[in-house]
Amino acid sequence: MIDWDDIRYFLAVARGGSVRSAAEGLGVYHSTVLRRIAQLEERLGAQMFEKLPSGYRLTAAGEEVLELANQMEASSHQLETRVFGRDQSARGLLRVTLPPFLATHLLMPDFADFARMHPDIEMEILPSGEVANLTNREADVAIRIVSDRRTLPLNLHGLKGPELFGGVYISRDRLAAWRAGAPDPIRRIVINTRRIPDWARGGEVRTTGVSFRTPDAEAQIVAARQGIGMTTLPCFVGDADPLLVRVPGTDPHMYGTLWLLTQGETRKTKRVRLFTEFASGRLAAYAPLLAGLSLSRD
Repeated sequence: MIDWDDIRYFLAVARGGSVRSAAEGLGVYHSTVLRRIAQLEERLGAQMFEKLPSGYRLTAAGEEVLELANQMEASSHQLETRVFGRDQSARGLLRVTLPPFLATHLLMPDFADFARMHPDIEMEILPSGEVANLTNREADVAIRIVSDRRTLPLNLHGLKGPELFGGVYISRDRLAAWRAGAPDPIRRIVINTRRIPDWARGGEVRTTGVSFRTPDAEAQIVAARQGIGMTTLPCFVGDADPLLVRVPGTDPHMYGTLWLLTQGETRKTKRVRLFTEFASGRLAAYAPLLAGLSLSRD
């Protein structure tokens, strides 16, 4: 009899192309992956992979097993979500994924309110710029910024929220120094991109054309506070920061629309329904703030 866990290890190697990536993705030792693959090959009586200098490549037998393994995985997820969907108790684990800015600069007090209202619901907040796979139960609820509604997966259920706008910001002290004629260069602060963003070409303040790059959103804010240059931030972040001000001559630009997304049977559970209804109401109340209309400083 085939062990489903062996299939999980097989899929991880097939998708990652190496034992190392499979081990990292599964959170296990390298030797555990090798043992599981050997166990599967022994039970099936066939070699699944060919080891090459570039990694692991599926054999002909492995290609056949891959198709069936994908079907097994899909059936397993379907079983989990159907059973999960029948759970109507306001208790258990609730995983919510969302962009880091929304978690740390806007919604954490609301999450705290929800946790106090429902003490038996265990909350796991997953701030990430990556798109979680709700079908595979990587999260129960996703709050995403969507620029085009047509890109939303058809298998997800969505609650449309308010629109999110961003602005171009610089430190108050740096703007005052620029107005006073300070010669210090003003850089554009960006999140790991070499492309010149549109916002860097507008407004009264001009950058030197030299970037200051960081992969971290919080470091981006601190860099702007330190007067390194100017950057784009969600309006609800930049407007609330007393050390920052919008760059004169620039207008807010739309990032996209916020959506609350859930999947199939998962959305029928009581804890997911409670949270989506709660979060939808809180986001609606934040609409002026998210549009950059509730607070404007110059």
